[in-house]
Amino acid sequence: MKTLIWLSGLLLVISMEPAMAYLDPGTGSMLLQLILGGMAAVGVALKLYWHRIRLAIGLDKKKGTEEDEP
Repeated sequence: MKTLIWLSGLLLVISMEPAMAYLDPGTGSMLLQLILGGMAAVGVALKLYWHRIRLAIGLDKKKGTEEDEP
């Protein structure tokens, strides 16, 4: 199955012709917005789930498991 996929991809690459496409100046700013928005989304997701991430890694203790509490 993998061989068939690679063979299909190779056939598509070999049989390509030039597209004669035009990229207007707004395309660069759109790509920049996409990249910056993605980075902001990752930052917000990390901020929202930071405590759970630290618990999963083992850097934080769960509340109520400390033995020195009275």
